[in-house]
Amino acid sequence: MNNVNGSSMDVDGQDKQAVWIPEGDQIRRAQSEPYQTLPKHTVGYVYSTEMLLHSSLHGHPEQPERITRIRKAFQDSKLLSKMKEIRIRPVYREEALLVHSQEHWDKVLAIQAMTEQEITDSEGYYESLSLFVMNGTTRAARLSCGGVIEACLSVARGHLQKSFAIVRPPGHHAEPDEHMGFCFFNNVAVAAKVVQLRTQVKRILILDWYALTFRNGTQRAFNDDPSVLYISLHRYERGQFYPCGPFGGLESCGDGPGLGYSVNVPWPTKGMTDADYIHAFQRIVMPIALEFAPELVIISAGFDAAEGDDLGECHVTPAGYAHMTYMLSSLAGGKLVVALEGGYNLDSISSSALAVAQILLGEAPAELPPMVASEAGTETVWQVAIEQSKYWKSVNPKACEPREDVDEISFSIPEILKGHRQHFLYSQYRMLQVPLMPAYEERYGSQVMCTDDLLDNKTVVMFVHEFGNLRAELDGKPMCDVNVEHSYLIDFSKELIAWVKTAGYALIDVNMFPRPFSTTPLPINIRSKTMVENPSRDLLVYLWDNYIQLSNAQRIILIGHGQGCQTLMDLFQKRPANMIKYVNLVAQVVGTAKIPLIPKDSDDLRAWYTKNSIVIVHPENPACAPAGKILKRHGFVIQIDEVKPIKTMMKALPLIREYIKQTLLPVA
Repeated sequence: MNNVNGSSMDVDGQDKQAVWIPEGDQIRRAQSEPYQTLPKHTVGYVYSTEMLLHSSLHGHPEQPERITRIRKAFQDSKLLSKMKEIRIRPVYREEALLVHSQEHWDKVLAIQAMTEQEITDSEGYYESLSLFVMNGTTRAARLSCGGVIEACLSVARGHLQKSFAIVRPPGHHAEPDEHMGFCFFNNVAVAAKVVQLRTQVKRILILDWYALTFRNGTQRAFNDDPSVLYISLHRYERGQFYPCGPFGGLESCGDGPGLGYSVNVPWPTKGMTDADYIHAFQRIVMPIALEFAPELVIISAGFDAAEGDDLGECHVTPAGYAHMTYMLSSLAGGKLVVALEGGYNLDSISSSALAVAQILLGEAPAELPPMVASEAGTETVWQVAIEQSKYWKSVNPKACEPREDVDEISFSIPEILKGHRQHFLYSQYRMLQVPLMPAYEERYGSQVMCTDDLLDNKTVVMFVHEFGNLRAELDGKPMCDVNVEHSYLIDFSKELIAWVKTAGYALIDVNMFPRPFSTTPLPINIRSKTMVENPSRDLLVYLWDNYIQLSNAQRIILIGHGQGCQTLMDLFQKRPANMIKYVNLVAQVVGTAKIPLIPKDSDDLRAWYTKNSIVIVHPENPACAPAGKILKRHGFVIQIDEVKPIKTMMKALPLIREYIKQTLLPVA
């Protein structure tokens, strides 16, 4: 058989030749008939009574009435007359194999040939997979998948703007090699693959926004595929809710090139409401979707979270579903496909589907009452935002941070420790906070301190480092309750600062541990328009230009530790001529971490760094391994036998002092 694009399709000898149906003004007319444009539908739907053949003899939540009630609701509300019926057909083998294995295809097809006795004997096996089967199952499953494909193709090809696939059995739990969870073929996953193969649409958003249970099959189909953004909101309960396991937690974000293109909002409990879902939409779903900019949106529409669904035990109303549909309609130029998945209360599923269909047809969503997301909802969205902000610039965890009743009297532990360190440096060494621009103050306020002789001393030491190590003993590991009496901060900088003061040098101490969330953009004049935003690098450039270079220092020493080592390298790349002219020594305490490389685009800078640097590493550093290699761009590397970062700094300090003593010339 030939498909619509003319390519060969194996249909196993069961299906008739597909019929091309002319649309709109392509319909032939008599030559004497005056031409007039026929009304053109922009929204379509898929439905077939043959899908009712899949039915359990013993009663089951996934019942045929799920789709008959939805269609009746559409008909009673006079929606069907405004929608074009899209011709349904079974999924072809080659289409199913875009997602599923040949073995899986054979298993589903074999069901249609089972005898009554075989069906009875296999009930236990299928029940273990949360399935029931009968002879009509194969036909219904193929039509369900094929119907979603046709609904998607009609929109992707521009024949329709939106479509609703009223199909069953559902598909989102079906994995590449296994049918499970009421599902046989993964309808939406197969449809997305077919759309990418047969049309110009390549960037697709699949949204399991009504998901009560995690749609394991769909994420597995696209787990390493960056062309498909998969977002799921589902009941998770720490992996204890169906289908169980960590695949669906907030840290399950995809693999390989698809890392970051799987977004899970795992609700920790039942009872989630419109407020929780819409909060997740506003903070997670829509920002990521807009940044991804899909060419087609497919909703894997399960209504099992609807108010009244006993399996779902959540409270999303038809108005809530309508508002979420309305938001998604703004994406992809309005190209939107809704494919029915779960939802097992007949009243809930029909009223919810009706509300969604009304949005597809251009109606406004019903007004929602004032509402606030629950504590569980806001906490989950915040945690998801923290994880997804690694991959999406538009996700702002600070905006998602839960507002507690004790916000005004609460302090984060890092801020308390920074405040303690600021007080210690002032009371012990009279060190002062360096004034910063607002963008840097928001990120690094109270973390840049200097001695009061910074501008006058002939020798200035800049120490760039990460935060000290917080050692905490836990009372209860599952809850991470901290035993305060046995917890402490290890600050490796104390000995270095004491030595700098004893030697009579000025010191500028830079703690590179930023506040976690900042909204103020960095000034463009500090960073190049073509460079990626790098707050730590730009902070050092700001300090160099506005303090160190304007001081009376004749000898400048730069010391890096931990993350500060790479930040110093970033400074060298921005101010290479100044480094060569003014800096006498660079000391980098790397330990077992990757040794930063001096920029290779300047021979003078590389030669200067080789001569004026000391880089302290552990013998097990990768560069010191047999397969590794010490490069000139690494600087003058010295091995020191200490693996712990804190002790590495303590052990390196005598070497740094001695090296400074031997290399610095006396100041007149």
